[in-house]
Amino acid sequence: MVDFSLWDILRNLMLAARWTVGLSLLAFVGGGLAGLGLLVLRLSGWRGTQTLIGGYVQLFQGTPLLMQLFLTYFGLALLGIKTTPWTAAAVALTLYTSAYLTEIWRGCVAAIPKGQWEAAQSLALSFGEQLRHVVLPQALRIAVPPTVGFLVQVIKGTALASVIGFVELTKAGSMISNATYQPFLVYACVALMYFLLCFPVSLVAQRLERKLHGHR
Repeated sequence: MVDFSLWDILRNLMLAARWTVGLSLLAFVGGGLAGLGLLVLRLSGWRGTQTLIGGYVQLFQGTPLLMQLFLTYFGLALLGIKTTPWTAAAVALTLYTSAYLTEIWRGCVAAIPKGQWEAAQSLALSFGEQLRHVVLPQALRIAVPPTVGFLVQVIKGTALASVIGFVELTKAGSMISNATYQPFLVYACVALMYFLLCFPVSLVAQRLERKLHGHR
């Protein structure tokens, strides 16, 4: 048993929280860029894209994130790619995030009245110009609150990366608990850390929703 003070526990958890934040931001930004590309392809109407991207979304929404992490970790090794817990966690969470954000944003675009598309077409705008100048700016107002809110799910989802050996907040808590034999205290501190990470994001999402709803 290692003698850890409360400050020692908190300090080590804060160090591990940096990796939780880093992984969350990487997955959110990477998944957002991939999700935007998938959304544009889905809206383009090209033959087969609706089915393929719809299947992609259903695959990630219909399977547990834990299984996705395992399959990514061991699948990358089968492909001959050097696999580390960081790489596997980043890839799995980015794909997971891209699928959910694609679906969230598709719903936001679908909420735009059909007349806006027709008005853009009457101006002889190309598909890209219709999206850039007419549809996406309006969809952005609707999309901001759920998108920011989804970041909370990404942050909490990083906890599952501990099962493949990635040392983030949950894994660090497990290691400290094993060393101190104080699981209640350690995991209470872990829960507090997640709350401090997620609660401000939830507040921002709620305020944005109220603000944008008021504007509408």
